[in-house]
Amino acid sequence: MSLDAVLLALASAFLFGAMTVAIRLALRRGAGAEPGALATVLTAVAVTVPFALAQGGTVAGVWPFLLAGLLGPGLSQLFFTLAVREAGPSRTSVVVGTAPLFSVVIAVVLLGEPLQAGLVAGALLIVGGGALLVSERGRPAHVRVAGLVLALAATVVFATRDNLVRWLAVDTDVSPGAAATATLTAGAVVIAGYLVLARAPIGRRSVSAFVPAGVLFGLSYVCLFEAYYRGPVTVVSPLVATESLWGVALSALVLARSERVGARLVAGACLVVAGGVLIGAFR
Repeated sequence: MSLDAVLLALASAFLFGAMTVAIRLALRRGAGAEPGALATVLTAVAVTVPFALAQGGTVAGVWPFLLAGLLGPGLSQLFFTLAVREAGPSRTSVVVGTAPLFSVVIAVVLLGEPLQAGLVAGALLIVGGGALLVSERGRPAHVRVAGLVLALAATVVFATRDNLVRWLAVDTDVSPGAAATATLTAGAVVIAGYLVLARAPIGRRSVSAFVPAGVLFGLSYVCLFEAYYRGPVTVVSPLVATESLWGVALSALVLARSERVGARLVAGACLVVAGGVLIGAFR
């Protein structure tokens, strides 16, 4: 595996953590979460298209990535944006950082991968980090249990999508930029379909407020796909999971008192990331 995969995975993690904070800032401006999710993904598509055009390559085999996009960012971004609204960016980031645990469960249960002691230890660390988050006292008033549940749902979808994308990336002529654009486009269709069924209004405020989040999301996606094209999911996924630390750190820096980032939250994030790294080392 090349060093490029490591650097790209870390860049994706930082950009994703920054995107989480950007979503919270947009929501604080009164923008709607559901239309905001669509605006974020559509902006991300605009970001990835130039990369796809520059890289060229075939589009004949792009359809599997369209299917992957139905999961993430289709369902995942909708769940994720609602989670940030209901639980805030820092705590949502910690929950999403547990993705390597679900990746391992999927691999062991569905793919028949062996269960090793290191994987169990990593899982216990992640569970410990989650326990610290759930038992946290003095949470801000905007943090609701429903938000943590939505973040958990988004995490399961993220983990499934990551395994699927890595499997597809092993033998394909589709460029990373085209693959990222395809998944984002399919995701936008899913979210748009939800908005039509829910008859949710799409205001100009929602579109403009979520543009910064969409730019960060698009760049994060490009880095993510480039990383998966260069390295295995067992390494890339734990590195991307460091977005928990970035989400907590940036929340503390930008949102300050409103997020109440305390020692228990930071410790939980560290345990989650340590568990993800341990899982990556033993898979």
